Amino acid sequence: MTCKAAFIFADEFMNYRFRDDHPFNQQRVRMTKELLEAENALHTDSIMAPRAATDDELLLVHSRKYVEAVKKAGQGLLKEDEGLEFGIGTEDTPIFENMHEASSLLVGSTLTAIDAVLEGNYDHALNLGGGLHHGFERKASGFCIYNDGAVGIKYIREKYDYKVLYVDTDAHHGDGVQWAFYDDPNVCTFSIHETGRYLFPGTGNVNERGLKEGYGYSFNLPIDAFTEDESFLELYESAFRKIVEFFKPDVIVTQNGADAHYFDPLTHLCSTMKIYEEIPRLAHELSHEFCEGRWIALGGGGYDIWRVVPRAWAQIWQVMNTGKPFEGKLPPNWIDDWSSASPVELPSTWSDPEPLYKPIPRKAEITEKNKKVLEKAMQFIDNQNKYKPQSM
Repeated sequence: MTCKAAFIFADEFMNYRFRDDHPFNQQRVRMTKELLEAENALHTDSIMAPRAATDDELLLVHSRKYVEAVKKAGQGLLKEDEGLEFGIGTEDTPIFENMHEASSLLVGSTLTAIDAVLEGNYDHALNLGGGLHHGFERKASGFCIYNDGAVGIKYIREKYDYKVLYVDTDAHHGDGVQWAFYDDPNVCTFSIHETGRYLFPGTGNVNERGLKEGYGYSFNLPIDAFTEDESFLELYESAFRKIVEFFKPDVIVTQNGADAHYFDPLTHLCSTMKIYEEIPRLAHELSHEFCEGRWIALGGGGYDIWRVVPRAWAQIWQVMNTGKPFEGKLPPNWIDDWSSASPVELPSTWSDPEPLYKPIPRKAEITEKNKKVLEKAMQFIDNQNKYKPQSM
């Protein structure tokens, strides 16, 4: 299957930068773009320049006081105690110059991706600068200032009146997006992530199912630390298929954090590049089956920017355009271009070598625990199907 996809990019994405030693580094977006160009898989006619989000668009999710605080912070005018009230100036989310302008561009890039698809010009769109899923109405959190995914979904609801399925495969729970739509039956959120027992933000339990009219439209799969490919993919595919058949969305928005990999320094999962081939493949398949192809993909976490993120994110673009992931060797010129800057040896192939790590002693126990998590998470849908009237 050949599809038409838009790649949202601007050099100004790099302006979203907290400090040199901060783990969130947008250089990974540029590295991914250059990897795709080296593979001759990304051409200028597919690249779309983003716009900045307006204040009114930010206010779809964020409070005016918060937006004004972010503006003041970026101009050096926010007092320390004022900043802490809004989660700004913390270890995770330090203040940097012009942070409002850099952050509103990332939100606008997601809105650009949405319009590219929903105005009918493209089947899919990829905005690797977005996916900042921890931002709240009046507080920054977890490296995220404005929540582009939440603003984007609200934008879809108001401008296009589409039902939205949000799928989050970041190792960290997609808390900001979930809570923004917790009582909305027209937005279904699905997050598969490492259990909050060991990892920020500590939320995303199975029993977080929604509130009031939104009850039954929030799904969480908190998988155990040290989960490997097979268990991750079993839960992801089983749940995704069941949720999309239950909810029947008009458009799918995916957040594609690449931090579930064994190499990631901030998480405890043991995935390899295999999951980053399958995650976009299933989203692509189901978007065509249920949404006439309408799929917007965002970036997210991912803190091994050398060995993991560029390969993982490049696979999204390849699947969007061809339905199949890259295979074989990475382009030697890309490796040459980045080797001198990399503190680790760069991979030479799209897939990881086997075995990538020593066997996990608790594999069977972890797999069984994850299966029980899947059963509990899908109980609501199973009960709905059980009592659904049968057509004659």
